[in-house]
Amino acid sequence: MKFAHETLPQRVVFAPGESAAAVAAEVAALGARKAMLIASGREAARADPIAREIPVAARHQEVVRHVPVEVAARAREAAAASGADVLVSVGGGSTTGLAKAVALTTGLPVVAVPTTYAGSEATNVWGMTEGETKTTGVDNAVLPRSVVYDATLTASLPRELSVASGLNAMAHCVDSFWGPRADPIDRALAQEGVRALAAGLPAVAGDPAGREGVEQTLYGAYLAAVSFTGAGSGLHHKICHVLGGMFDLPHAQTHAVVLPYVLALNAPHAPDAERRIAQAFGSETASAGLAALRARLDAPTALRDYGMPEDGIARAVGPILAAVPAGNPAPVTEDAVTGLLRAAWEGSGPS
Repeated sequence: MKFAHETLPQRVVFAPGESAAAVAAEVAALGARKAMLIASGREAARADPIAREIPVAARHQEVVRHVPVEVAARAREAAAASGADVLVSVGGGSTTGLAKAVALTTGLPVVAVPTTYAGSEATNVWGMTEGETKTTGVDNAVLPRSVVYDATLTASLPRELSVASGLNAMAHCVDSFWGPRADPIDRALAQEGVRALAAGLPAVAGDPAGREGVEQTLYGAYLAAVSFTGAGSGLHHKICHVLGGMFDLPHAQTHAVVLPYVLALNAPHAPDAERRIAQAFGSETASAGLAALRARLDAPTALRDYGMPEDGIARAVGPILAAVPAGNPAPVTEDAVTGLLRAAWEGSGPS
């Protein structure tokens, strides 16, 4: 056993029903006096109680998925104009991503308050889109200093989005078994993340506001993100980043659709990962466990349902092949990628 593992510094607070007070404490601990609160208009009801407890210098509502570079530029200008010394993000992955884009160039600390299971809040990965190209990078400057998880903030998250977002977290776990930097610690975290998500998501699907299911799912989403940060972006995420940037597809749903195909491609070439993922699901095989969970959740099935054009299959193959990470367990050929994308576009299921 020979490896090097880096654990990134971050404070994580689980505070059900107490996010406003918890965020205020985290902001105060940073010594901040002027907060820029980033939350879309749809998140205003969740952000308002937090705003009342922190020294808000500006509220920024322009949040766009995949963080277009022009949107990031306007947010950076707003942060500079307000004199903010801390960024507080309240929302899903797009909101956290915008805060990261500001932190990337300003160095401002981020306090993240997730309202979905995206997991971006626990990673040092940033992403922005220019035209049809989504660029991602790794920089410790974007890692939120603190994360406040409040199970009550997902109470109004629609069932469909809860399912898609939770499966996005599951994709972080699965990719962490064979990411380019994956080590035994990443895999241990990922296995526990799969178990927690497999336990929590059916409860959330049945009752999105149910405290126990939400807490298990948030716990699993956090473990997923931490393991993914250590392991690095694997094939699944490379595929989804290409598709999201090229066709402006919804992030969570894209991950939910693509995941079973990448698992089916890689699992036969990664027997230890296959065994451990299967154990976490309590199933005979990893793919069978994921399929059973997806059936219980009525998960998204086809990329065409979310706006990907059929001619996009051929267009995406080259950029995906160029992004394949080193050490992927299965050979990744043009035919393999084309077949994977065709099946995911149609929703025909892994072969």
